[in-house]
Amino acid sequence: MSTTGLRDAAHGTHGPKGSAGSKGPASATGKHGNEEQSKQILELIASGAATSRSELSRALGIAPSTVSLRVVELQELGLIIEQGVGLSSGGRKPRILSLRSGNDFTMVADLGGQHARIGRVDLAGVLHETATVPVRIADGPEATIAIVCAAFREMIANAPDAATSRLRGIGIALPGPTSDEFGGVELPSRMPGWQGFRVRDRLAQEFPDMPIVVDNDANVMALGEHYAQLTAAQHSITVKAGTAIGSGIIVRGSIHRGATGAAGDVTHTRISAAASEPCSCGNIGCLETVASGAGIVRQLRERGVDVSTTADVLELTRDAHPLATTLVRTAGTYLGEVLSSVVNFFNPDALFLTGGMSSSEPFIAAVRSRVYEGCHPLVTRNLRIEAASTGRDAGLYGAAHLVREKVSLLGG
Repeated sequence: MSTTGLRDAAHGTHGPKGSAGSKGPASATGKHGNEEQSKQILELIASGAATSRSELSRALGIAPSTVSLRVVELQELGLIIEQGVGLSSGGRKPRILSLRSGNDFTMVADLGGQHARIGRVDLAGVLHETATVPVRIADGPEATIAIVCAAFREMIANAPDAATSRLRGIGIALPGPTSDEFGGVELPSRMPGWQGFRVRDRLAQEFPDMPIVVDNDANVMALGEHYAQLTAAQHSITVKAGTAIGSGIIVRGSIHRGATGAAGDVTHTRISAAASEPCSCGNIGCLETVASGAGIVRQLRERGVDVSTTADVLELTRDAHPLATTLVRTAGTYLGEVLSSVVNFFNPDALFLTGGMSSSEPFIAAVRSRVYEGCHPLVTRNLRIEAASTGRDAGLYGAAHLVREKVSLLGG
């Protein structure tokens, strides 16, 4: 059972799943090595790629005694269980390991400019309930976090197993660059009042004594989509194209953050087509000014078309509005132009598109066409370019994945 992207139980549907692979021999030593081994064991068990101690030992290239130590630690944390026996090729039948779903769960939220997506996810990665609550990120962190915490409590109280379940951690995705050092947003473009605000500390006041993860929304979406479709040994890029543009890079199953946590931010790449357009970052000519939903809204309004949101734009394209369709297709071409350089450099297994714009076939077709045109044939030979399978819940799956990792490492 995949830890992220497996189930949307709220709708009774099953998401796609990949089979996590080994990250290679776990040769690190000391505390960090133990933590990395535990993470890899969880990933392998979650995907079904390894379901016994002997299979884990072979996949990770570490001694059976070391595997047993890590398994016992994860059992004591309540993250995995032994149940049933497998087939034997001789000797004792192996005990089958699986993630423990039980009644333990995490609460996660993915914040946007006008709404927050809330979810309750168990430790096996099953998404049990979801809700969308209105927020205004521009109202500042105190008001927004208060709404999210109230939504968390309401969902917890109304859960079918509320009397017996246990909250194990909190995860929240924010629409701006985040700092793990202070657990908040750093240099955001459209989040007045959020700069330097310690979101993690504020959440800890409401939910004390448990792991809390605060991360960028594009990063957690990328992680959620990656584990829905690929293995832990593969590489992917996920681009969130909606009112704004963001992207996350996954290298061998982990978020690639870069030196200052800004890796993957294609939003403010300058392109010639936007040479004179001012951007919220203070520069001119950024990709976001012409390729984002907000940029298309601006261009349509300048031409006398009455639109206010990205949803309005997409509605026009579904009605075959000539100008709206042309601008959406052109936006995809601009995004594909920038992503061509990224794909050539990184050579990923897949490029996933999420966010509101990803529901537009002209947009995705334009991205795909420009990337294939601008990249070396060897890079695109096996490259998948497609809309994300996890839809609007990608961020919930990714945040839950990070919380589960922290639970395993901190014993939360």
